[in-house]
Amino acid sequence: MKELTCIVCPNGCRILAGMKNGQYVFSGNRCARGIEFAATELTAPMRSITTTVRTVFHEMPVLPVRTSGEVPKEMITDIIRGLAKVLVSEKIGIGETVAANIMGSGVDVIATSNQLKSGEEKE
Repeated sequence: MKELTCIVCPNGCRILAGMKNGQYVFSGNRCARGIEFAATELTAPMRSITTTVRTVFHEMPVLPVRTSGEVPKEMITDIIRGLAKVLVSEKIGIGETVAANIMGSGVDVIATSNQLKSGEEKE
């Protein structure tokens, strides 16, 4: 059995999950979302990534970014290594794509901060 802390809702249930007679069994969840979370965590764990990428701008040498969705947990290291090679050379704003379909994951990496100087308007 594996103990998981569910992160889907504010309850933060401690779920015991494991195999019994060839089927997954769960206990400790207070809602059905906990079962779905635990099943995914055991079979195909997914994560969101937040990090920074380098820019060419002295006023903001790094830009905070995140994935637009979740990626398979086993891809995290490769995605981070790929993002280490990214250099943003255009001023972009919140929600704009920095890297599309990162590492073939089907998920984009987007900016989470404005790259624009204060008072400057985006064209």
